[in-house]
Amino acid sequence: MSYRQNYFLQDQPNAHINRRKEILEKYPQIRSLYGAYHWSALYIALIVLFQLILSYLFKDFSWWQILLMRYFVGAFANHSLYVMIHECTHNVVLSSTLGNKLMGLVCDIPLVLPSAMGFRKYHMIHHKHLGEYSYDPDITCYTEARLVGNNALKKASWLFLFSFSQALRPLKVQFYKPLNEWTVLNTLLQIAINLWIYYFIGPKALLYLALSTLFALGLHPLGGRWIQEHFVTKPGQETYSYYGPLNWLTFNMGFHNEHHDFMNVAWINQPKIRAIAPEYYETLVSYQSWTKVLLNFIFNPEMGSFTRIIHPDRHPKAKSIEQEAFLYNESALSE
Repeated sequence: MSYRQNYFLQDQPNAHINRRKEILEKYPQIRSLYGAYHWSALYIALIVLFQLILSYLFKDFSWWQILLMRYFVGAFANHSLYVMIHECTHNVVLSSTLGNKLMGLVCDIPLVLPSAMGFRKYHMIHHKHLGEYSYDPDITCYTEARLVGNNALKKASWLFLFSFSQALRPLKVQFYKPLNEWTVLNTLLQIAINLWIYYFIGPKALLYLALSTLFALGLHPLGGRWIQEHFVTKPGQETYSYYGPLNWLTFNMGFHNEHHDFMNVAWINQPKIRAIAPEYYETLVSYQSWTKVLLNFIFNPEMGSFTRIIHPDRHPKAKSIEQEAFLYNESALSE
């Protein structure tokens, strides 16, 4: 598989649609796994408290000590809170939508960035329109993919700043309004929390939390998750799972094929899907190491931001992927 200057175009819908139907016909008992896992709310509270306590303890630490702790401790804690935001988005933490939204706001407390409500909106678009260029916020735009290319240094820099890339991704998504009252509330509340931490705990405490988020989403073994989920390493396979030990620290976030097949199943029950229907998952390419996934992406010249599968957009006003590719190629030739 050589490096491409365009995405892989598949005319058919993503594989999860038919696989979900087949599995449910064969194993209807999977429906019993649907629903909220209420203990997740306690885990959220404990992790938030843990990070706030650490930020207080580190307020007088040296800069190098803060840098070490945010990489080896803080990044894992904040990444787990992003996973819990993901759980809240799918309403599998508490039984009500309101309760899950509020728990998402709680997750944001040590994350510095107001993430929960924006993620809630755009992640559900990702599920509904997986791989559709104009909709899926998980797909980079042509300009970004071209800028990153397949250069190892550029790819490492892109992963280091991945949180900024994700924050700008909604600008690419067409036909959806980016703001609502919940995203405004999320932003104002997070600003107030950040100011409180800065003035009453200290600037180093806020720095520890901010750097923990930067590495939770970026150039870190956990960053292999962003590549693992949908970057193509087997022609034709769009989604990949990770079954390695870091699932213990990330609430089974590696079970990504299972999640896209059954997004209403809480993290605690995701491994049960594979156990019930092994023939649907054991034949798929999967990973045991996020670090290896990350290093392969950075140093493999055949991989880059274009190494993704694209499906035709389903909105009548959306540009076709052929049109996008034509405009991209025209702009490239004009330079």
